Amino acid sequence: MKKKNLPFLGRDVSPILMGTMPLFSGDLAEHFDHLDMATEMGVDFLDTAIGYGGAEISIGKWMTARKNRKDVVVLTKGCHPGPDGKRVNAAALREDLFRSLERLETDYVDVYLLHRDDTDLPVGPIVEALNEHFQAGRIKSFGGSNWTHARIREANDYAKAHGLEPFRASSPQYSLAEEYAAPWAPGTVTIAGPANADARAWYATTGMPVFAYSSLARGFFSGMITRERYAAEKDHLMSPGVLFSGKATKDQLTGRGETMDPIMAHAYCGEGNFQRLDRAAELAKEKGATIAQIALAYIVNSGMNVWPVSGVANRTELASTLAAVGLPLTAKECDWLDLRSATR
Repeated sequence: MKKKNLPFLGRDVSPILMGTMPLFSGDLAEHFDHLDMATEMGVDFLDTAIGYGGAEISIGKWMTARKNRKDVVVLTKGCHPGPDGKRVNAAALREDLFRSLERLETDYVDVYLLHRDDTDLPVGPIVEALNEHFQAGRIKSFGGSNWTHARIREANDYAKAHGLEPFRASSPQYSLAEEYAAPWAPGTVTIAGPANADARAWYATTGMPVFAYSSLARGFFSGMITRERYAAEKDHLMSPGVLFSGKATKDQLTGRGETMDPIMAHAYCGEGNFQRLDRAAELAKEKGATIAQIALAYIVNSGMNVWPVSGVANRTELASTLAAVGLPLTAKECDWLDLRSATR
């Protein structure tokens, strides 16, 4: 596995982030086994958030027990909206960051991302608040999750004009699939699909790291989703009591469940994406790969500086993911997979 450099941290890290949202359930011993598996296989970059249940707590206890804090790069997120609305402000940042540090049993976070944006507010105050914690050493770098490239550019223009540390990274949704509807609550940002070509061009030009969540489109490219399966389950999946329940099992989220994830079906099941799926299956067969590997290879060969966030379930899936990020695809193959070209 070839590592990738994060220059703003001055170190090389694994080419994927281990997503820790699956650490919602199970006991601590299972979480330790999962994190041990990651590091044993060379993955030293963890993606978490204060909103991911007890994931931060498990990571903190694991780092303390293994005495490996300096060997692990931790990305966590805060300032997610709460019951009272948006929370992208200095007070919420301080509250969430200090709580995350306590839960992670550490005195610094390597990469801190604002989980959402609040476009009703100017960027200046939050850039200044982030810089306060950066200067204090509590965060080594920062950026935005679900921030548009235009707002990140605005924030960095402000930072440059005031001699401040800029946003160093971004975590939007990005996969081969076009998003037909927002899979999460309002405020999420995708850079996939024809409508977001300008965003991808900006990331390609700037080289800003893109930590791509839902990199398999919530399991759409798991290899378990077909037109026939969707047609058979569509009426049930799209019923209000199912679609808007906000509940999906871990197996549904990865496409492994006996029933499909209703949010995935709502957001990604459309003819264009099924055509992308058909092409991914065709190319996978030719290259001796899986559909999931082709879909991941597409985003890392996109011309942008992409790290997939991968919530794998076991050693086999992690090995497959690591192989996928080393699978080369040509620009013509990528254009063909994304329906930008009829030939490859």
